[in-house]
Amino acid sequence: MEMEGRRREVVVSSLQFACSDDISSNVASAERLVREAHAKGANIVLIQELFEGYYFCQAQREDYFQRAKPYKDHPTIARMQKLAKELGVVIPVSFFEEANTAHYNSIAIIDADGTDLGIYRKSHIPDGPGYQEKFYFNPGDTGFKVFQTKFAKIGVAICWDQWFPEAARSMVLQGAEVLFYPTAIGSEPQDQGLDSRDHWRRVMQGHAGANVVPLVASNRIGKETIETEHGPSQITFYGNSFIAGPTGEIVAEADDKTEAVLVAKFDLDKIKSKRQSWGVFRDRRPDLYKVLLTMDGNL
Repeated sequence: MEMEGRRREVVVSSLQFACSDDISSNVASAERLVREAHAKGANIVLIQELFEGYYFCQAQREDYFQRAKPYKDHPTIARMQKLAKELGVVIPVSFFEEANTAHYNSIAIIDADGTDLGIYRKSHIPDGPGYQEKFYFNPGDTGFKVFQTKFAKIGVAICWDQWFPEAARSMVLQGAEVLFYPTAIGSEPQDQGLDSRDHWRRVMQGHAGANVVPLVASNRIGKETIETEHGPSQITFYGNSFIAGPTGEIVAEADDKTEAVLVAKFDLDKIKSKRQSWGVFRDRRPDLYKVLLTMDGNL
């Protein structure tokens, strides 16, 4: 006899907005949009990467290290804990972390009762024109993690991590039912003709489809100018935040200019059955993947 139980449905949300370089106004914008997502039925709400201010990694400036704060008693995390508890929603909170002499691009996962479930520290740190993160961030030391929240077991990685299929697979192997990627990406200061948005999105659609899980990506919009040692540097962030379903299909998407609150509902048990029956985890051959532990392909 087939057992009948409650369906495990979750409503996820991706936020998209332009940042100023004022912490209080950005945190207020994030809170306003989290409330809007909650009003639309969202259970888990993703805010974009480093939303407290401008994306400062366009420049290598010593004074920008002052933007980092310790994880313990972080004021924005504390505010989001209160908000999560009030609304009963899960909120991953991106922040620039100071840990003694180390600095990380980190995210704290706040459960629906306001509990802090811990942090993930960004593993892959980019270094290129306009995205000079290696100047500020140590490579993350947490490893890829999953977090058991009230509504789902989630995997959360950060921006440049989204280009690496190994990260997505590692989280789903640990039981992640939905993947989340807060992001800050836009134009390339050295080549205004280079537009990565379609590539960026297709790669993550691939993660969703290859792992048979939904995926949520949140990116900022707006034009930001940072003074560098070589003069002003400018990035136009292209938004295009989206939610993908378990075959990689786009189920909700934003444009490149407009503030947005995206929502989508998923039946986690139905997706689990599809993931099991599709066979991509049954037929894995970890014994053949040792080459992935090398940098040059030589064992």
